[in-house]
Amino acid sequence: MAILNYITWTVNPVAFSIGPIEVRWYGLLLAFGFFFSYLTLSKIFKTENISQQLCDKLSIWTIVWTIVGLRLGHFLFYEPEYFTSLKGISEIILPIQDGQFVGYQGLASHGAVIAIISFLCYFAWKYKMNALWLLDRLSLVIPIAAGMVRIGNLMNHEIVGSITTVPWAFDFTLGGPGIAGTLRHPAQLYEACVYLLLFLAFFIYYFKFAKGKVPAGRATGLLLFVIFTARFIIEFFKEVQVSKEVGMTLDIGQKLSIPFIIIGLILLIYSIVKRDNIPVYKEINWQKDKAVKK
Repeated sequence: MAILNYITWTVNPVAFSIGPIEVRWYGLLLAFGFFFSYLTLSKIFKTENISQQLCDKLSIWTIVWTIVGLRLGHFLFYEPEYFTSLKGISEIILPIQDGQFVGYQGLASHGAVIAIISFLCYFAWKYKMNALWLLDRLSLVIPIAAGMVRIGNLMNHEIVGSITTVPWAFDFTLGGPGIAGTLRHPAQLYEACVYLLLFLAFFIYYFKFAKGKVPAGRATGLLLFVIFTARFIIEFFKEVQVSKEVGMTLDIGQKLSIPFIIIGLILLIYSIVKRDNIPVYKEINWQKDKAVKK
């Protein structure tokens, strides 16, 4: 027997306003996601006797490259035509319509992942870290930020699911033409639940069982495999994001997810076969070394 017929979702995407400035739930949740990820990463670094200074530097630049990757990824993968003119490029950098800043609503998680991995490989090289050690530590905290982003999408009435008759269907009343008044899968919640449960599993695994001893590639492999497998499956329950996806057997998000699923599976198998390969990082005291050289 169905408990619910459907849920009428009427939440205002704007949390509050300060004069002409609107603060949206999406931005707040993204900020909270970064903050909670940072707190957890700080705890991980403390567990492994690594300085807060290095954690802060890593966190700040990871956040910067995440945002850059989110923004550029959307246009590279979904709307590459924007790169064909100066006007289009300017709208990517500073989206303004009718003289008003409309916010960065075109974001793609696949672009963020590519940007994060690229930056972390550079960071590992610069600070003489094992790249998999660093990727594994960031992988432990990324799911909480990813989960918050999807809850932000829910608050924005965007990235909605396909039409359905399930008793937990949502009517996204502020979803715009063709969305409001229809009953749809809350696909954002499906993804958010997967990501937040993965974060909880990682938290318990690292602090209760691993205690800093993570086989190389284990967390990164699990992150990529679980998140992008979930993304691939949940895409079947989503509305298409751009018109070019209409009629596609697999949409753009699913096609982009396949390489990450494969890479994640390879890393996961590697971490099982080479389970005794547990890299550690002994931080170099850069300031002390410089003083000795002088």
